[in-house]
Amino acid sequence: MSKRIRRVGSIKGELLKKSREAALAAVQIFNNPNISFKSESYVVLMIIAWTYLLHAYFRDQKIEYRYYQQRGQRREFDKTKHGAYKYWELERCLNDADSPLDKDTSNNLRFLIGLRHEIEHQMTTRIDDVLSARFQACGLNYNEYIKQLFGTDKGVERHLSFSLQFSTISTEQKELLEDQPGLPSNIQSYIQSFDLGLSDEEFSNPRYAYRILFVPKTANRKGQADRVIEFVKSNSPLAETINKEYAVIKETERMKYLPKQVVDLMKDQGYYKFSLHNHTELWKQLDAKNPAKGYGALVAGKYWHWYERWVEVVRQHCQENRDKYS
Repeated sequence: MSKRIRRVGSIKGELLKKSREAALAAVQIFNNPNISFKSESYVVLMIIAWTYLLHAYFRDQKIEYRYYQQRGQRREFDKTKHGAYKYWELERCLNDADSPLDKDTSNNLRFLIGLRHEIEHQMTTRIDDVLSARFQACGLNYNEYIKQLFGTDKGVERHLSFSLQFSTISTEQKELLEDQPGLPSNIQSYIQSFDLGLSDEEFSNPRYAYRILFVPKTANRKGQADRVIEFVKSNSPLAETINKEYAVIKETERMKYLPKQVVDLMKDQGYYKFSLHNHTELWKQLDAKNPAKGYGALVAGKYWHWYERWVEVVRQHCQENRDKYS
């Protein structure tokens, strides 16, 4: 075996080792009850973990992942002022046509990248619980892809377990989380803006945000082992029973609005000059009737109805143009 082949293999191995260490550190920090700087640490470390993972994949596939300028037949590689090569950041890896990641996993990572940009400039509060579903999805996606790309022995699940807590989630706590008190306005605005850019199918995909319903459960007989968390298939009899008995996960028909109803809602909120004409101009400008955007649906093959997500877009538009519509 040549020195070059050994060198390539050793670099890939080192990248995978660092990637796994970063992912494990991210989860361990997030699960540590003595650390309050959880989300910020998790986001930064998981972005590093995914970056190294994709670098290892590109190296394995002999895909160049360094920045360079093409000078005729010769490549001139970009370097830092200290002479080091400039490697692709995570977003550049995701944008590459050779990225092995599916769309929903990429959506999850793009969200975390944008979140990092927001939190690196100022202190944040109360985002651990609000964004935990997306953090959970990121971890599960990572474990699945490192095994898929480099073998099941590279998985990290055996090194981690579910974290325990000393309190249950009360109704009051649930409502508190939903209201997101204390969430910085820039973070709240970023979350809303990113989610509005996703279709309903993308938003609901577990690779983007992994949401779980916890239901108190006890063993059926004494001496029987009882897991804190139990996973059931969505089409199983138990899942159907839970869907019937617990309204919190019962799927309901989404509220739909006709164009005039959307306009009337804006007028009721003080934007008296907002008209049907303004509404039509806005949806055409944003291509909002594109089914892929998930803003509405054609009912009975004839009438277009708008979902609540579109109402939020219109409301934000009116807020940004308050002088025009008030």
